[in-house]
Amino acid sequence: MSESTTNQSAPEPQPSPEQRTKDRAAGDERDALDAKLAAIGALVLRSSVAALMLLHGIGKLQHGTSGIATMLTRKGLPPSIALGVYIGEVVAPLLMLVGVLTRPAAIVFAFNMLVATWLVHAGDVARLNTTGGWKIELQMLYFFGAVAVALIGAGRLSLSRGRGPWWR
Repeated sequence: MSESTTNQSAPEPQPSPEQRTKDRAAGDERDALDAKLAAIGALVLRSSVAALMLLHGIGKLQHGTSGIATMLTRKGLPPSIALGVYIGEVVAPLLMLVGVLTRPAAIVFAFNMLVATWLVHAGDVARLNTTGGWKIELQMLYFFGAVAVALIGAGRLSLSRGRGPWWR
């Protein structure tokens, strides 16, 4: 027997029409489960990032923004810009929590984190903390969490129910 005939294998049997139907149904069930889990994942990401930032915003509502205004003045900027923190730490997180105007709110949130990092932690960008973590890892978790929400959107488990224009 030649080498070419010994290495040939028999063709694989084709699945029956019934088996193909069962495989399609199983795939549809997996797709449905994936969609449900994706919606839950978007809700967990959106609500956790927003709720945690909202706590910072509540602190600003209780104690004011004079510290931020001072930092802005030191950088040569008008102290009135400090009022923007209410949009970034209260309004945007509230919109994200309920899932309305989620993408624009997440972009505002992310911008707020960039400004906060620039004002307070600019010198820490290339530093590690005492346990070896990035010195600004919390700020970047907020920032990248907001970026992820901006990319994903509100999802089905929101007031906008993931429908409408891209910016919902």
